[in-house]
Amino acid sequence: MGTTPLAGLKVVEVGQAVAAPLAGVILAELGAEVIKVEKPEGGDDARLWGPPWVGETGLSFHAYNRGKRGVTLDLKSPADVAQLKTLAKDADILIQNLRPGVVEELGIGPEDMLAANPRLIYCSIWAFGYTGPLRLAPGFDPLLQAYGAMMSVTGGPDDPPTFAGAAINDKTTAMWCVIGALAALRQRDATGQGCVVDTSLFESAVALVETPLNGYLASGRMPPRHGTGSPNLVPYQTFDTADRPICVAAGNQRLWVKFTQAVGHPEWAEDPRFRTGRDRTANRAPLVAAISPVLLERTREHWMEAFTRAGVPCAPVNNLAELAETPQLAAMDLLRTLPGTDLRVVGVPISFDRERPRPRTAAPSLGQDNQQVLNRK
Repeated sequence: MGTTPLAGLKVVEVGQAVAAPLAGVILAELGAEVIKVEKPEGGDDARLWGPPWVGETGLSFHAYNRGKRGVTLDLKSPADVAQLKTLAKDADILIQNLRPGVVEELGIGPEDMLAANPRLIYCSIWAFGYTGPLRLAPGFDPLLQAYGAMMSVTGGPDDPPTFAGAAINDKTTAMWCVIGALAALRQRDATGQGCVVDTSLFESAVALVETPLNGYLASGRMPPRHGTGSPNLVPYQTFDTADRPICVAAGNQRLWVKFTQAVGHPEWAEDPRFRTGRDRTANRAPLVAAISPVLLERTREHWMEAFTRAGVPCAPVNNLAELAETPQLAAMDLLRTLPGTDLRVVGVPISFDRERPRPRTAAPSLGQDNQQVLNRK
């Protein structure tokens, strides 16, 4: 790739853990210069998140901080706060996810930083948001999965509240932060003025349960949990086969008819209980009970071939080892080796002119760029 989309932008990241650092990684791999500010003693807490470990540093830190320059500032020191303001004077974007209320205490809140640089896009990532009774509450991804009702709609009907395997609120919030920052830059092109961009794990959590929450607001009824199944489409879930599970997505009437033919039961398409999508949703239990023993008669490979031949969308239920070896992952060139290391991590899921951005450097060591950026050792 030639000129990267965000070449020439300067970003200051005062962040730790996942959300702010991931937002910084996205901007860095799109071409921005990202300067990561860490506390001198220990740095970003994620440096100690392992296993796996790379030397004394957890792999998560390497993944979420690649391509950045690294400096240390003690933001309890007025001199270091002044140095941060100097860094931000010619910056385009500042991202912070410090504990709620801390930036105001330190004198690096949006009013202070925009006074130093009126063109700055000041991005705050909160736990619960910039206002309300929980404004100052701390937050981590599982807390927001719990508070934001995500756990209540995940899993089977008899399961306890179930945690999603990925830190989905952290990662979604990072993306919203980047979207907001880029939109604010476009606004600055027109007005010449910076602005404050706020997002939070809570808002992301609510946005992610939008469909079931909208349904509850419309009906007053709590949605049941269907395990791997969709609440609106049937069959649209995983099924066991004679050896390994498969996921089937017969998401419309045409695909339903094809599905019945592929499994050798075309009569199901005319059964009044299953004829339309609404019928199938209303009669989910007897339909799943009819399908399940049929799929158990043959292997996953057999059903993959049968469904693919019939044009019914399906997929194997891969584990991580299987995913890592899929030809599709290799074809999409989604894994990136961090420069100067043998570490492979997932790259940004976007390409420009069919080329995916690459990390320019590995994650910085603590205070690595103090001399070059801050003119001090």
